[in-house]
Amino acid sequence: MDLLSRLLHRDGLMLVIDKPAGVPVHRGPKGGPSLEDAFDQLRFGLPRAPALAHRLDKDTSGCLVLGRHRKALDRLGKLFKGGRIGKTYLAVVEGAPAEEAGEIDLALGRLDAARGWWMRPDPLGLPSRTGWRVRGRTPDSTLALIEFTPHTGRTHQIRVHAQAMGWPILGDPVYGHGRREDSPPLHLHARSIVIPMQESKPPVRVEAPAPAHMLAAMAACGWAEHALAQELQNGAEAATLTD
Repeated sequence: MDLLSRLLHRDGLMLVIDKPAGVPVHRGPKGGPSLEDAFDQLRFGLPRAPALAHRLDKDTSGCLVLGRHRKALDRLGKLFKGGRIGKTYLAVVEGAPAEEAGEIDLALGRLDAARGWWMRPDPLGLPSRTGWRVRGRTPDSTLALIEFTPHTGRTHQIRVHAQAMGWPILGDPVYGHGRREDSPPLHLHARSIVIPMQESKPPVRVEAPAPAHMLAAMAACGWAEHALAQELQNGAEAATLTD
């Protein structure tokens, strides 16, 4: 896997790559290829490969942050745990909210320990909050493009919250209708991330272009053609390769 072509940001402390959909970030219990297998490509002269600072689901695309050494990983870990990193996602959902924006405040817990990381709304679970706003809709409101901003970092948070509101994410095989043979891939993309890595410097802001498998549905929701082209152009121009 060529990760160099998917590099969005590079400095002396961290990297941000555009994770492809359909590839797990690390090797699971059943084995198989993962992004970590290719991290050696991203050493850029350092003695060790970078390491994951957080996770994205296998089927989610977009901004993935890597720490380049232990000190950087410690700093990133504290920022993520403290909720100081701004994360924005784009998703195409089935159905459409009646309002244009809002916030979901719904605690989440494990669905069943035997089924791994599947989650469900649970009043006794961990507090979970997700902001959202509509970015577009199809004329018949069968699909909507929504920008999600998670304020907490629970497993599958956006996917469970969207389902609970009555608009599951298109192609979601766990919480939506993505188990059908003709279902599209999951339409969830980690669009941007804002990282206050150094107190004396402005936050690092990175955007990942929308993945190819989401463009048609985004356009159906009214995402203008010029905006689609600009998405791809911005992604190509976003790489910063200075240490």
